Amino acid sequence: VYGLDGNPLDMPLDLDHRSNFLAVGDRKVYDFVMRSDVLPQEGLRYGVYTNASVPKAAEYTRQVLDALEGHEVSVDVDIAKALGIPGVPLQEMDADLVIVIGGDGTLLRAMQGTDAPVIGINGGSVGFLAEIDKDRIDEGIARLLAGDYSVDTRFKIATWYDGEYLPDSVNEAVVHTDTVAKIRHYRIYVDDVLAADFRADGIVVSTPTGSTCYAMSLGAPYMDPNVDAILIVPMAPYKYTSRPFVVPATSKVTVENVMDKGCMLVLYGQSETQMRGGTTVQFMMSSKKARLIRFKRDVYSRVREKLVNGE
Repeated sequence: VYGLDGNPLDMPLDLDHRSNFLAVGDRKVYDFVMRSDVLPQEGLRYGVYTNASVPKAAEYTRQVLDALEGHEVSVDVDIAKALGIPGVPLQEMDADLVIVIGGDGTLLRAMQGTDAPVIGINGGSVGFLAEIDKDRIDEGIARLLAGDYSVDTRFKIATWYDGEYLPDSVNEAVVHTDTVAKIRHYRIYVDDVLAADFRADGIVVSTPTGSTCYAMSLGAPYMDPNVDAILIVPMAPYKYTSRPFVVPATSKVTVENVMDKGCMLVLYGQSETQMRGGTTVQFMMSSKKARLIRFKRDVYSRVREKLVNGE
């Protein structure tokens, strides 16, 4: 496989797969090869993971199960209980593809709990990461069964604190004060070199997937998911000159809580760890990946529809 500059690419594909692709001077082909996986078209095992608190959650889940009739399907325990059928925890599902019903938070939790590709049915409000609208479930499942989709690979952030490897984050890691309306002193190192020194409420360390979440609400830019980079965003910095900045995804990012006062480390909006004063936390690109099922590869129409126009 060759890149746009004509040089060979170091890719995690075997020789047989490499021989099937050539991408020279064509950005669409290059992106497809670099970002997509291929799933078999026959005998796929499906998982269904539903946020049971979503209005009509049981109804949407039943509709999905009806559309998947004749296929091997596992259903998460919470919604299975509501439907009166056997259930399996997400982490124990033997699924090739997981269908997620809920909002973006539900989809992010699913990507934390499974290595299988996931596709979202929007049962929330914005649903930026979702691919199927709740009013078009039958059409969406039909496209899945027909294999009319691509698999988009996203990297996760790995986190180490106090000698412990914490859960990976698909979207973001946040360090913030452990008490309301307080400020902390932070130093940020990139590959052990001091990159920033400021006082602020906290710091967001984001993947491109997370650039439309907390980071964007703090004024940071949207990052195309094809960019392998880490976005670092100060939260309410004391100095106006303390701005967001981007580093290569291969970098080691270290955040130091300089003051002798505690902070809270929050990963993917769910996992919380108390961070003592005078300690550091390290972030790097994880070897683990998240995979999203996509019907179309045009990410910018999604940005316009969901974030700009507010549809």
